[in-house]
Amino acid sequence: MGAAAPTALCRDCASLFAAASPRCPNCGSPRQVSHPELGGLSIAHVDCDAFYAAVEKRDNPALADVPVIVGGGRRGVVTTCCYLARIHGVRSAMPMFKALKACPDAVVIRPDFPKYVEAGRAVRAKMLDLTPLVQPISIDEAFLDLSGTERLHGAPPAAVLAKFAREVEGEIGITVSIGLAPNKFLAKFASDHEKPRGFTVIGAADAMARLAPEPVTRLPGVGPAAAARLASGGITHVHQLQVLEETDLMRRFGETGQRLYRLAHGRDARAVDPSSERKSISAETTFDDDLSDRQTLLALLRHLSEKITTRAKSAEFAGRTVTLKLKTPDFRNHTRAETLDRPTAMAHRVFASGRRLLDAELAKHPGRRFRLIGIGLSHLSDDVDADGDDLFDPHAARLGEAERAVDRLREKFGDQAVVIGLTLDSPKRRPRSPRNSS
Repeated sequence: MGAAAPTALCRDCASLFAAASPRCPNCGSPRQVSHPELGGLSIAHVDCDAFYAAVEKRDNPALADVPVIVGGGRRGVVTTCCYLARIHGVRSAMPMFKALKACPDAVVIRPDFPKYVEAGRAVRAKMLDLTPLVQPISIDEAFLDLSGTERLHGAPPAAVLAKFAREVEGEIGITVSIGLAPNKFLAKFASDHEKPRGFTVIGAADAMARLAPEPVTRLPGVGPAAAARLASGGITHVHQLQVLEETDLMRRFGETGQRLYRLAHGRDARAVDPSSERKSISAETTFDDDLSDRQTLLALLRHLSEKITTRAKSAEFAGRTVTLKLKTPDFRNHTRAETLDRPTAMAHRVFASGRRLLDAELAKHPGRRFRLIGIGLSHLSDDVDADGDDLFDPHAARLGEAERAVDRLREKFGDQAVVIGLTLDSPKRRPRSPRNSS
């Protein structure tokens, strides 16, 4: 019989060995991870730990043992914070006065985004040294597919990732947490498990057992409203989803039920796609004559909202920030943005946000005329996280199903196959051909 396949990994020297022991037989380190499928897994999620705060601590060693909050400014909220601050209850997006009440000894630092971008690019470059299949999710996290790279690196993905984490810490001065699994959902779930400096492995055989005790809110797309809807049916934990039939969940929750069934069983067929990173999706149109009429502007805004969300859904994106763009006759751009409570790819949600922004602008400047209107969706993510709570609202679920049906009809028969809502109010003064930007 051949030698047993390596099932343990030293996180310090990246050596593999056949069975876990208290210390690495190569370097003596106690930091190790073991799993029966360790040598055969290749999908990873890498997430930098408390990224902005970590960069600040790297650049100012005096902050090493101090709770650090990055944020403030006009919004007066926490952008991010270190783990010492989190222990005291500080969280991202928390109003600064509440954060300082919870952690009065914290040091508050204004964000330095160029510095964070530089650090994020350095981490990204190291990822690309491992595999071309890197799908960035944000400046500080990405999915990697290391399938077929063992011959190139002379080691399986688990060992390559351990070496990568060590190099990021030593050369860039920040730490990362890694999840290694058979698919993207499980890799992301794993990377969240042991922060900071985590390295968690979940295999196909133990996925259901690892997921079973978790609350349903650990599944992507299940927020407070969705959790309440599930709880009303007696479902609060993943193991209660696992014992239900897929057809039963689909009967009760439609397409969302099918997604919940697959996630509860640890299934995710999405590929790691390097081409999927986009910063925003937007569309705009310029008028032949300057416009000030609210109904006309809303009709155009509705059309543009449908346009960008059709593109978002087809590319499996959702966005958290809606941006309205207006240009006045003197060619000055005016942009207004609103951040939603969760990502969306639904036209009715994008349009509702854009309408609020437009109405606020019209109220502030009555009678102002415009030569251009545009709408954009940014802070993009995989749409598996999008619109989860809405889809548990019967009315919103019907809107979502209707939108997808309209998208399919337009894809088959053209953009004008179905015209919805305010789009029927087409203006008498026809706009020029829309100019789109992405």
